Amino acid sequence: MDKIYVNQMEFYGYHGLFPEENKLGQRFYVDLELDVDLAAAGEKDDMNESIDYGEIYQVTKSVVEGEAKKLVEAVAETIASRMLTAFSKIAGCRVKVIKPDPPIPGHYKSVAIEIYRSRKR
Repeated sequence: MDKIYVNQMEFYGYHGLFPEENKLGQRFYVDLELDVDLAAAGEKDDMNESIDYGEIYQVTKSVVEGEAKKLVEAVAETIASRMLTAFSKIAGCRVKVIKPDPPIPGHYKSVAIEIYRSRKR
């Protein structure tokens, strides 16, 4: 299967278990790997045979900057669901949500979760 990657999208959201996360918000990064048959797009040089990357970004943005969720797992699940609903050409998607500044003690670059969802056949 061919892939479309959209990496390191940066958003500001209000997701988290702690009240200060819901009030102050924080940065989130999202990486997407979308399973799409791109043969026709490449052969025909026709955008209608692919997916507009700007639309992918907007759908992702609407989730991350939208309704607050307690868990980044729920954010990722919502992104995956919206991708599969909004774009019929997507057979499956890997969603990685990165939280670079979680309010937990220790030294680390970030915490992240990654899920993979596909269409039920």
